[in-house]
Amino acid sequence: MNDEVRQPENEVGAGILSVFGKQLKLFRERAELDRVGFGSLTGYSASTIAAFEQGRRIPPSRFIDQADDLLGAGGVLLAGREEVARSQYPTFFRDAAKLEAEAVELHVYDTQLVNGLLQTEEYARAVFAMWQPLLDEALMEQRVAARLARQEVFSRRPVPHLSFVIEEAVLLRPLGGEAVWRGQLEHLMLISEKRNVVIQAMPLSRQEHAGLAGPFTLMETRDGRRIAYTEVQGDSRVHTERRKVRELERTYGILRAQAHTPAESLALIERLLGER
Repeated sequence: MNDEVRQPENEVGAGILSVFGKQLKLFRERAELDRVGFGSLTGYSASTIAAFEQGRRIPPSRFIDQADDLLGAGGVLLAGREEVARSQYPTFFRDAAKLEAEAVELHVYDTQLVNGLLQTEEYARAVFAMWQPLLDEALMEQRVAARLARQEVFSRRPVPHLSFVIEEAVLLRPLGGEAVWRGQLEHLMLISEKRNVVIQAMPLSRQEHAGLAGPFTLMETRDGRRIAYTEVQGDSRVHTERRKVRELERTYGILRAQAHTPAESLALIERLLGER
């Protein structure tokens, strides 16, 4: 299945897609190709090409590469590739998504649900189906596709180092129902086998807890910058000031010490799966 997704007209970012679509149409017409012919060259249907040109769907990066070359756009379409890709994320997450994609280290503490980088497609869809205010179907599918696209971080080279501390309550919460919940826990077990990934569970029984202020993400970029990201109720902030980042780094260190070890965490997940 192609990884382009529908973009609702009222979603922030539609303007970017509209401009890109108009450029695409102009280059296609200049090349004297109709939508059927151009679609056959790129592997997409005429209706999908129309959706790209009308700003109703987000074209994947590989399509933009093809289009720029086939239409002789001279890099004009390529120049908008990054902004087009960013438009698939909600506005509050776009800056963080760019940093996340470039990070050499990611350290995440989650309190309410499994982190998006670790979610199965079914779990992600269940999460967005419960979103308040309710998302329409097109936007929900866009968000699911964007969330899954973020998981390319696991196959990137050189591989980044990733660690996650997840509240045990998150592992106990069967979001989406029994089958979705089991699939998510099994996925966590598979991901934990990667040499560059560490997953730890924070037990409910701990009498001391360093993370009561809420979830956060720590990132380190290729050039050595250390950045923190915090988000609650759709309000988010990227922190670059060293004092704030250092505070959260210290908090994360304590959280990892308070949490189950990776082996204990894996045993917990196995036990949860065996109990149901």
